[in-house]
Amino acid sequence: MGAITRAAANNITTGGVILPAGINDASVASISALAQVSAGDGITLISSQTASSSASLSFTTGIDSTYRTYLFKFINIHPSVDGASFMVNFSTDGGSNYNVTKTSTHFLAGDREDNTANYLFYSTSYDLAQSTANQIIFETGDAENDSSLSGTFSLFSPSSNIYVKHFISEIQGVSNGIPNYSWHPFVAGYGNTTSAINAVQFTMSSGNIDAGTIHMYGVA
Repeated sequence: MGAITRAAANNITTGGVILPAGINDASVASISALAQVSAGDGITLISSQTASSSASLSFTTGIDSTYRTYLFKFINIHPSVDGASFMVNFSTDGGSNYNVTKTSTHFLAGDREDNTANYLFYSTSYDLAQSTANQIIFETGDAENDSSLSGTFSLFSPSSNIYVKHFISEIQGVSNGIPNYSWHPFVAGYGNTTSAINAVQFTMSSGNIDAGTIHMYGVA
């Protein structure tokens, strides 16, 4: 029994976490269900919203000190009008106002459907410099029925009362044109506030978010 106990103890960290080597077909059998388990640096789905001709999708709950990073995943976001840009802004008052001061940078890779034009460029048009305006994270979207955009947006330590609030966005989508473009913008910056950010809103520059889903995850 002592040898078995020592072998088991060797696969448990000082924090009480069982290492992967301590779990195998011989040590665990006939499990019918598992409770939700934290993976330390794992990811947890907090909430999801699906657009239906929505003026905005706003996440006003669940953003707090529980997680160090909040990750948003965009799934087939579809604008209602051609040329609309997908945007984000932050709130420090639970969503009453989305007007956090931001400084950011933006660059883009793109390729035309017929391969007659392709790009890799830095654009100052979508940068912000100490501005409370919405941050564009995908520009000039296409509203054709089969067009959409998908990607990720990360917000780091939004509840910190010491540091500014960094964010990074990466999206792939269809940009409006004749013919259309494959557009891949990268946007990064910071909300220049030491107040806690507790709400995030996504909107279009014109029209609405016709369809698509946004998932919000917490990352430990």
